[in-house]
Amino acid sequence: MELTMSDQQFQFDPFKFGGLVTQVEHLQQKVDVMEADIKKLVAMAERSKGSLWAIMGFSSFIGGLVTWLSSTFFHK
Repeated sequence: MELTMSDQQFQFDPFKFGGLVTQVEHLQQKVDVMEADIKKLVAMAERSKGSLWAIMGFSSFIGGLVTWLSSTFFHK
């Protein structure tokens, strides 16, 4: 007995279907864990945003001071 294309489309293996359901459930759990981790990372980035600007300002000030001192005292 030869199956046509339309007959093959409606046949499925329940064991393979069960395996796919298990994989989808496992992937959904992974996505939920990743979503929670991403939310934690965003919260950490929001908290440290102010300190980043403070460090950048301080290092800019020090760089300007070193440049001014070197141009003033070590001018050829």
